[in-house]
Amino acid sequence: MTRHDDLLQLEIESWNALTTEGAAGPFFDDLLAKDVLMLLPGGTVIDDRATVVDSMSGPPWTSFDLSDERVIDLTDESAVVAYRATAVRDGTAYTALFNSTYVLEDGDWHLAVHQQTPV
Repeated sequence: MTRHDDLLQLEIESWNALTTEGAAGPFFDDLLAKDVLMLLPGGTVIDDRATVVDSMSGPPWTSFDLSDERVIDLTDESAVVAYRATAVRDGTAYTALFNSTYVLEDGDWHLAVHQQTPV
């Protein structure tokens, strides 16, 4: 697998965790970088790692579908994954443009910045 494949796989694994009861908190605790920034709908900004992990422990999504995936290399140790996703929770669909910036820390990819723009 290529670097781009690895990063896209991390996004899919993130969504799989978000659709599995109790899996998202521990998954994101491992995935997040030491310093993190989440820019979410409604003007929500979270830059505290523990708060991000805690926020991932809510009700799981029922399903998700990703499209228009792309990976943009920034440096040898950072890249952005961008895509459109539609997810369903409690019978309500949510569609947004997503981007996740990953950094290489201690030999592994970690999520440093994440942004969602509802469409």
